[in-house]
Amino acid sequence: MIFVYSKKKKTYEPHALDAIDHTEFKEALWIDLLRLTKDEEKQVEKLLGFEIPTREEMREIELSSRLYRVNGILFMTATMIAQSESTEPKHDAVTFILTKQQLITIRYIEPHAFRMFTLHIPKIDPTSSIELFIELLDATIDRLADILELVGHQLDEFSKTIFRQQNSTNESKIDYQQLLQQIGVHGDLNTKARESLVTFNRLITFFAQSSGSQVDTEGQLRLTTLTKDIGALSDHSNFLSSKINFLLDATLGMVSIEQNNIIKIFSVAAVIFLPPTLIASIYGMNFHFMPELSWKGGYLFAIGLMLLASWLPYKYFKSRKWL
Repeated sequence: MIFVYSKKKKTYEPHALDAIDHTEFKEALWIDLLRLTKDEEKQVEKLLGFEIPTREEMREIELSSRLYRVNGILFMTATMIAQSESTEPKHDAVTFILTKQQLITIRYIEPHAFRMFTLHIPKIDPTSSIELFIELLDATIDRLADILELVGHQLDEFSKTIFRQQNSTNESKIDYQQLLQQIGVHGDLNTKARESLVTFNRLITFFAQSSGSQVDTEGQLRLTTLTKDIGALSDHSNFLSSKINFLLDATLGMVSIEQNNIIKIFSVAAVIFLPPTLIASIYGMNFHFMPELSWKGGYLFAIGLMLLASWLPYKYFKSRKWL
């Protein structure tokens, strides 16, 4: 699918590659390429007049493969996040190709930042590809900040769940297995956000150095601000990572406490029923001479003795607050 932002019409619309207007394609300020096939890549390359990176090339992690310049055209690849509010957030490489006249993006996911940016682009009304690119970077960093805020709020809720004062009525309501899974999901999302921040920090540094005098003073100031924002968000992400590890350890600690309580109950029960079992075993012996066997009150005496032997350990454990 190809989306084209027309500078004249100020519209962002999808186009079929076979029916696209070549003139409109050449004059478009932004060409957004979503999930291109191999054949479509070749057709787009003919229209653009230069080669675009394949998905395999976009996924390479070498810095020289992600940030480079060919014939005055900047090729910049960063990692972005999609479906951040679901249980299975996705992250994938997105390539930004910047020419003097156009911004070309190649992506195989649909980040929320792109959807929000396309809604506000008519209000922004960019006049150049560089201005459009900086606005898109701004929207992307804002979205990463929103993701980290979401992770932070969820971690606060998990913390309240783990450390709230529990009683016998609500103690069993906490599903620690599910809680561990939720913490792990948000930890994974935080890790993806950190990776994205690192790649965009490198991208902005490369862009600022390579664009040179093409970026005006206001653009330079915005790039400096974005770099500072990325640094602050990276520090916050590191803090969230430490908190995630702490909550994971705390959850495992609570699970261990519950297991210890269960084992303690079985241990106390074994101690309480040990004396009655001993008494019952003694009177279950098959010796010929046992005076109590011929006593009329022997049965009630044995039962009472067993109850007393159970009650005394129970009261002792209760007084020591072991139960």
